[in-house]
Amino acid sequence: MFDRFIAVYLSANLCDKFGICLCMFAMECLLIDCVQNSLQHLLYHNAIFMCERLCSEFPSETNLQLLAACYLQSNQAYSAYHVLKGTQMPQSRYLFAISCFQMNLLNEAEAALCPSNEPSAEVPNGSAGHYLLGLIYRYTDRLKNAANQFNQALSIDPLLWSAYEELCKLGAAGEATSVFGESAAECIEKQYLSHDVGPQLQASSDDHSVVSGRQVTENISPRKLRHLHGNNIKDNSSNHNAAVFSSRPAASQPNNGVHANTPFYNTPSPMVTQLSGVSHSPPPIGRNMIPNGPTSSSVCADASPKSTVKSTIQAPRRKFVDEGKLKKISGRLFFDSGPRRSTKLAGEGGSMANISGITVAGNGTHHSSKHPTTSKLGSAAFRSVTIRKGQSWSTETFNEGVQSELDDTRSNTTTTTTTTTSGSSPPPDTRSCEHDCSMGRASMSVSKVASGALEVLSLLRIIGEGYRLSCLYRCQDALDVFLQLPYKHYNTGWVLSQVGKAHFELVDYLEAERAFSNARLATPYSLEGMDIYSTVLYHLKEDMRLSYLAQELISTDRLAPQSWCAMGNCYSMQKDHETALNNFQRAVQLNSRFVYAHTLCGHEYVALEDFENGIRSYQNALQIDARHYNAWHGLAMIYLRQEKYDFSKHHFQRALNINPRSSVIMSYLGTSLHALKRNEEALAVMEKAIVADKKNPLPMYQKANILASMEEFDGALKVLEELKEYAPHESSIYVLMGNIYKRRLMYDMAMLHFGLALDLKPSATDVATIKAAIEKLHIPDELDDNL
Repeated sequence: MFDRFIAVYLSANLCDKFGICLCMFAMECLLIDCVQNSLQHLLYHNAIFMCERLCSEFPSETNLQLLAACYLQSNQAYSAYHVLKGTQMPQSRYLFAISCFQMNLLNEAEAALCPSNEPSAEVPNGSAGHYLLGLIYRYTDRLKNAANQFNQALSIDPLLWSAYEELCKLGAAGEATSVFGESAAECIEKQYLSHDVGPQLQASSDDHSVVSGRQVTENISPRKLRHLHGNNIKDNSSNHNAAVFSSRPAASQPNNGVHANTPFYNTPSPMVTQLSGVSHSPPPIGRNMIPNGPTSSSVCADASPKSTVKSTIQAPRRKFVDEGKLKKISGRLFFDSGPRRSTKLAGEGGSMANISGITVAGNGTHHSSKHPTTSKLGSAAFRSVTIRKGQSWSTETFNEGVQSELDDTRSNTTTTTTTTTSGSSPPPDTRSCEHDCSMGRASMSVSKVASGALEVLSLLRIIGEGYRLSCLYRCQDALDVFLQLPYKHYNTGWVLSQVGKAHFELVDYLEAERAFSNARLATPYSLEGMDIYSTVLYHLKEDMRLSYLAQELISTDRLAPQSWCAMGNCYSMQKDHETALNNFQRAVQLNSRFVYAHTLCGHEYVALEDFENGIRSYQNALQIDARHYNAWHGLAMIYLRQEKYDFSKHHFQRALNINPRSSVIMSYLGTSLHALKRNEEALAVMEKAIVADKKNPLPMYQKANILASMEEFDGALKVLEELKEYAPHESSIYVLMGNIYKRRLMYDMAMLHFGLALDLKPSATDVATIKAAIEKLHIPDELDDNL
């Protein structure tokens, strides 16, 4: 009798203990679910507030990761920096590195990704981590290391386009046919089929219904599938970490640089460790740990800690716990008295769904104006693991659970009975039948994934090769490659912007304007390439259209550097260089890594004859991107005006090494060589410039000028006569012809050409020069020099 009393007393205390623990665990899960839903619906303030409550009640590094993710998503990198400083988990180090990168603390970001005390430690988050480390190396002028990191990121995830884009900008990208070739297809198939997509596609023949990869096991019921598919669970790699940034759905993520059997382990929440009787390791990060083999073909209803607790303590509970008390506790905790609730919570996508690893999943990633970082790092997309849909817990009854289990039994598929009154398993023949069907669906899924990978890679091969050639300034070749794209992809804003940039580099401003105009029609909300578009309109002297474009861009996004570059070009066209400089400096302030804004600042300083600040602006641009040939050209022009011809020649040569097909750079390089009395080399360079672009009048004019200085007047006049056909309204051509006729003592012809030059209404400075030449027409050049 006494023993029975002791047993009842102990059972009551045990139930109370587990009841409190489960209540606290449910509270933590509800808070996590609330934060995730807030992030999914872009309610960042609410997400931060609730996540602060979560971290206060359940302090753990995992929850701190979720709080840092909320701060990063709401553009509060400084808050994430302080929250994660000193943390050691791989995911924490990755998020801390992102916050440091956004705050321009590149040394701390590098130390977080590659700890000095752990030289052999892997870079966290696989391809995303290597991509971020590559950006850090690039901005610290370690270009070889940067290229190596971007290549590693591509080897892990061939679909990480941003890494290939950065390689193209560095001039270190391989041909797209090799990067996005058969090995990339095999890598994608291996990752998708063995770690994520395969098991999910086996669960249903519907390609649009993807089941969370963490909910994988042998047993599955049609009711659970209906809940999962109906709730449209979009995150396929829910883990116990906080959010990781991504440029595409989580299902497309690679192995994150970790072998399938070597997971990262997180610090579990205190409430999880307090559940006595629970003996399971902390959940792994990412989808690396999705089990392989036959057990990964269906959804697990007992994978949650709640189910684990139940199965662990069920046997001792039956010895001395009254069944009625347990039902009261269960009803008090989960608003229901049926054990079906664990199935609902694990499979329905409600606020307790996927308890085994509830966090925001994501992965690491160009802002349209820079890189990814360009980007891509400052505004990553978070996806919630759980979505509350359907009825609330309080409105569902035990009778519904019984009825649903009867419905599942009638459906002629394997059912998992989780009630305490029924512990029987499906008949062996039913389980075998379902396994055969799953294998059939799996083989069909393999072919779908393989064909899908080939289609995506074939598209990336064309786009990638076109972009690579464009970054190498083989612009005509790039245009030919882009024309191979299907119509629906060619007529997208990004591709049309690349086409416009290629025409801009070819000095074909009319075609460039047409391409950018079509890009604006296709994606009027996109700012990709609009800074170049404004420069095209500047060269075309389209002041009204440039003004309208600048106003449109400012109204679209006042915080985008492209908008202020367009505004600056508008004022520069009106010769208001002070205001133009202020606008370009505003663009630099908004994004200090926006290289073109630094170059435009340099141009305005040169227009104001502030050469010192101009040199500083060009050097700032080169610190960001050493292959930005416009800055090399700008420095060379300053040195040319300062008559530092050796420096000028050196910088023109550097610009030409980057853009070897630019006839403009060749022309100025020839001018520098001519100033250094290296006329033969200068003529050779001019000939190359003429061949490179026959529509460009500058190299022909400079060639005639060099020939005239060498007193080869007939050759110079022949070149100028030909040049008049290309540029009949260029007054400088007639001035040079007038000077040649003067030196040949043909004063009538000289006077005629000086008059023609004045009739073309040149600038005031040129008018003064021409009138001075007319006044000194009969004075020999030797005497003119002495005067």
